[in-house]
Amino acid sequence: MALTALAPAWPADPPALPRVEARSSDLMAVGVVHDDRMTIHVSRIADNAPVRDAVISVVLRGTAHPATAETDGSYSLQSPDLRLPGAAAVDFQISQGSSSQSLKGTLEVAAAAGASEDRNANRQLWWWVLNFAVCGAAFWLFSRRKAAKS
Repeated sequence: MALTALAPAWPADPPALPRVEARSSDLMAVGVVHDDRMTIHVSRIADNAPVRDAVISVVLRGTAHPATAETDGSYSLQSPDLRLPGAAAVDFQISQGSSSQSLKGTLEVAAAAGASEDRNANRQLWWWVLNFAVCGAAFWLFSRRKAAKS
C-alpha cells in the first residue's frame, strides 16, 4: 500500500466523446459531439465510400439544424442543444439527387462533471472539518475534566 502512495499518478484516459450512429439499408451516419459542435460522417454500407454530395439536415430535440459540408467529406453542425445532458433522439435527413432517406439514432450526452460534483466535494470537506473540530473539542473537554478531578 505504501508503494502505491509513492507511485506516480498515471494520467487518466480522456472521457469518450458522445456519439450517435444511425443506419438505413444502404447508408450509415456517425455523429461525434465535441462541446456544441457535431461532426458527421456519412458513408455507403456496401463499399464504405463517403457520401460527399448530399444535403443533410439533423433533427435534434425537435429542431431541424442544417449541416454544413466540410472539405474533408464530413459534415458539421453547431447548436447549443448538443450541450444539453441526457438522451436525445437524432434524425439525420439525407437528400442526394432525387432520393431522400431518414436515419434515426439516439445521442446520450453525459452531465457536466464539474459543477455539481465540486459543490458536493466542498460540502463533504467542510463536513469532515466540522466533524474533526467537534471530536477534538469533546476530547479536550474530557481531558480537562479528568485533570480537574485529579
